[in-house]
Amino acid sequence: MAEGILFSQMIPRPEDVERFNTWYNTDHIPARMVLPHFMRATRYAPANEETPDYLAVYEVEDMEAFATEGYKDLKKDPSEETGIMLGRVSGFTRYISELIDDTGAIETPGAFLSVVAFAVPEDEEDDFNAWYAGEHIPMLMEAKDWLRVRRFKVKDGQGGPWTHLALHEIANLEVMDSPERAAARKGPVRDTLVDREWFGRSGRWLYERIHRAEASEYKNA
Repeated sequence: MAEGILFSQMIPRPEDVERFNTWYNTDHIPARMVLPHFMRATRYAPANEETPDYLAVYEVEDMEAFATEGYKDLKKDPSEETGIMLGRVSGFTRYISELIDDTGAIETPGAFLSVVAFAVPEDEEDDFNAWYAGEHIPMLMEAKDWLRVRRFKVKDGQGGPWTHLALHEIANLEVMDSPERAAARKGPVRDTLVDREWFGRSGRWLYERIHRAEASEYKNA
C-alpha cells in the first residue's frame, strides 16, 4: 500500500499536447520509477469541461522517497526536455501528501478519478475527518461503481491552498449522478460543516485515466 503520493497538475498548450504526453510517459515517469520507494505512476486527462488540466499521481511506499539524493538530483538537474516542457505549461500544482485512510486496494484501477481538495483549518480537522471518513465515504461506497477512496494530508504544497486531498476511483461517469452520491451529499454531520467558510471553497476535478506505469517495469529491466 502506498504511504504517500506526489500529486501534480499541469495544463499544456493545445499545440503541445502530443509532445507533453510523450515527454511525461517516456521521460518524466521513467526517471522517477527507478528511484527508491517509488511504486507506480498514473496519469489522467480532463474528463469534463470544468477540469482544464492533466494530472499525474506518483505513489510511494515511504515518504522518504522525496528526501533521497536521487530525487533531489532530479529536481535540481532535470532533463533538457523537462526544462522545456515545464516552461511551456500553466496551472502547475505539486502536492506531496501522506495517506490518511483508504477503503482498500482494488483489482483493477478505476477508469476515472474524481478529486476533491479542501483547505481545512487545523482546529477543524477532527470535524472534517469525522464527516468525510465516518459519513461521506461509507455512503459513496454503497454505489456499485464507486470503487475506492483514498484521503491524503498535504505535507508540502505548491499551486493552491489545499491541506487535504480525496481521490475517488470510479468505474464510469454515470456513478457521479447516482442516488448513492446524491445521498452522500447530505447527512447530519455534513450539515454541521456546510456553513463553514472553507467548506464551500473546495477544489473539484474529474479525470480519465490515460497511462499507468509500475516501478517494477523499470527497476527489473
